[in-house]
Amino acid sequence: MKIHISNIELPRGKLAPQKRAIMLAPTLVVLVLIPLYLFIDSSIPLQPPSKVGLYKGLWSNFRLEKPCDVFRGEWVLYPNATYYTNETCPLIIDQQNCLKFGRPDTEYLKWKWKPEGCELPRFDAVEFLEIAKGKSVEISLKEKGAMIPVLELSLFTIFQVSHPEDITSRYTSDTINFRRWFFPEFNFTLASFWAPFLVKAVDSDSNGHTYTSIMSLHLDEPEEAWAREVENFDYVIISAGQWFYRPMIFYEKGQLVGCSSCGLKNVTEIPRFYGYGMAFRTSFRILLDLKGYKGVTFLRTFSPGHFENGPWNDGGNCIRTRPFGKEEVRLMGYDLEFYKTQVEEYRAAERESRSKRRLKFKLLDTTEASLMRPDGHPNTYGHSPHKNSTFNDCVHWCVPGPIDTWNEFLIHLMKPEIPRFSFWKLRRGA
Repeated sequence: MKIHISNIELPRGKLAPQKRAIMLAPTLVVLVLIPLYLFIDSSIPLQPPSKVGLYKGLWSNFRLEKPCDVFRGEWVLYPNATYYTNETCPLIIDQQNCLKFGRPDTEYLKWKWKPEGCELPRFDAVEFLEIAKGKSVEISLKEKGAMIPVLELSLFTIFQVSHPEDITSRYTSDTINFRRWFFPEFNFTLASFWAPFLVKAVDSDSNGHTYTSIMSLHLDEPEEAWAREVENFDYVIISAGQWFYRPMIFYEKGQLVGCSSCGLKNVTEIPRFYGYGMAFRTSFRILLDLKGYKGVTFLRTFSPGHFENGPWNDGGNCIRTRPFGKEEVRLMGYDLEFYKTQVEEYRAAERESRSKRRLKFKLLDTTEASLMRPDGHPNTYGHSPHKNSTFNDCVHWCVPGPIDTWNEFLIHLMKPEIPRFSFWKLRRGA
């Protein structure tokens, strides 16, 4: 079966500030015009054409190419790939440290994402820091320890180029769920905020999060951890996903409106996708309503799990050692609904932005590439073999691993967009 995420045509928009776009324009003209003189047939009489004829002659031999969609493609073997390890990178948490805990195979590290019709360059820390120079990036984490683009998973690579200051303690005493680094050489700040539901959430278990405790979500109130900080950031990356499989009770305007898988009597059952969509709607609304916010907002799309041979709580595991091919898997069921729901909210926010504030939104569409990597999860290698663990982990990702590619997607979206032209030999007499 051919992979088919959905029939949604994902929106795109320019990322570069207007100032940079104007500066790039003269270079584009030079690059386009120089090859014209090289390809003109010397036998053509050099007669001064009319202006109309000149313009027609030039542009009839050019066509504007549609930018390559880097999010559609396949994984190809890349045997010479180099990667950081648990020994060289102290930032990898145990939950995702597959090499540390003895994963025997390493082939999952030797694949490269190949888009259809173009190439996706490897992550370049220097290039990233130059693009982000003088900026600040906020990353709202959906999972504790989840390695969202440019955070811990390639932070070590960035550390080799520039030595940041850990300034977390200046802003919070919680240095586990919230982190902040400053790169003085580039005047760049990187921050992460753990907000798994994006909106205000209260656990019914006073002892903290458990696998089955019911979460109370206030769908119209953002999680303050990120909302009170976001206004001063230049790039904001948000995501949410697997936590919405939990039992949840939904509130709006302080009133109970229903629940998902809560099992409570006299409470209306509402699809979990309603709460999921509302969480993104509230998050985008906050960004659109903040008068001081002028940043670029990235939505990192849903990351599917890969449980096989049973569900997560009944023997499910993920023991594959190679990626899926393009014809082997497709997004379906709950995962497809999560994806479609968040993209619909993204589209609505982008439309509202175009009609009002002109904020920039970018879709960091990691879903298809992630769907094709059942081999990239810790399974039993996210903890010591001596630790008694009831469940296998087929949701989080090994680090290093497939999700290092998310960084490459991100830097692609952060680059200024320049129209690409192709040309062919001028027709005689054009």
